[in-house]
Amino acid sequence: MCIGIPLQVLECAPGRALCGDGQDSRWIDTRLIEPPAPGDWLLVFLDAAREALDAGRAAQIREALRALQAVQSGDLAALDGLFADLDREPQLPPHLQAQLPPKEPNSP
Repeated sequence: MCIGIPLQVLECAPGRALCGDGQDSRWIDTRLIEPPAPGDWLLVFLDAAREALDAGRAAQIREALRALQAVQSGDLAALDGLFADLDREPQLPPHLQAQLPPKEPNSP
């Protein structure tokens, strides 16, 4: 499985961009996307950008990756505060809700 990593563009050159995550930086192939500008966020797979991201979406992905690292290391306390956007019970999309059996009148 390949996991996309959000990286921020630091410097641009034709067909590539120097990108970083605050700890290290590396050159990323950008030939599959529109030319980025410094400050842009990219979703990177195997040192190649696959899509441009806005800062909010990049932050969500970074938090999800931090949560995966916390679970893998057994640090479940680190999960507090991550996934702040999940402030509700998950809901099925309408096309799947229609396939559920009808609820009985007295059931929640």
